[in-house]
Amino acid sequence: MTEADGDGERPLITHLLELRARLLRGFVGLGLVLVCLLPMANRLYAELAKPLLAKLPAGSHIIATQVASPFFAPMKLAFFVALLVSMPWLLYQLWAFVAPGLYQREKKLALPILSSALLLFYAGCAFAYFLVLPMVFGFLTRVTPDGVAMMTDISAYLDFVLVLFLAFGLAFELPVALVILALLGWITPSQLREGRGYAVVGIFIVAAVLTPPDVVSQLMLAIPMCLLYEAGIIAAQLVAPRPRTDVVS
Repeated sequence: MTEADGDGERPLITHLLELRARLLRGFVGLGLVLVCLLPMANRLYAELAKPLLAKLPAGSHIIATQVASPFFAPMKLAFFVALLVSMPWLLYQLWAFVAPGLYQREKKLALPILSSALLLFYAGCAFAYFLVLPMVFGFLTRVTPDGVAMMTDISAYLDFVLVLFLAFGLAFELPVALVILALLGWITPSQLREGRGYAVVGIFIVAAVLTPPDVVSQLMLAIPMCLLYEAGIIAAQLVAPRPRTDVVS
């Protein structure tokens, strides 16, 4: 191996070592948060169950149909919460790895985009917990036939809620996606405005696919997405590259 070959391999090895260090720091941070949350796993699940228990008839409970589900369901929730809490740290590790290879203009754009994406995901989860879940469970309890006891399994309830959290969290990323497309030049704000009707139809289709089969949760996802689409148009208008105008002498 020549000296030139050795010089060419050093950057690759350096990048791999840096990537390993960033991944290790990210996993360590996630693990520390998870260790801190594990003793509170049952309390976290009790908080998560409040939207359902508040709508159930007096004396109703969430049941466990599997032997180990009372143990694994709170542990699964604790991991999900730990992932949400440590997400800023994980994104920082990602940013620290890729930032040295970015131009100054790219750094100025990437950091606000990452921050906005994180805040919008949190906002989507909060919207699902505080507004969507009470309305969905209120609707489901009202339409439950007489003589039928609504007794939800602990694991099924957790999966239902996590799907809603992910659906709303990802749906709230719509403005960020539109801004990225505008920055790449793949779409213009005028095209977004012209395709507003198609976008609304697509949003309702996506809401029907991502949410449970009830009208309430579908509308609660589709309406905010329509508003976020409008916000994305405004944000794309602010960051989209301006068309070049050549001066004719």
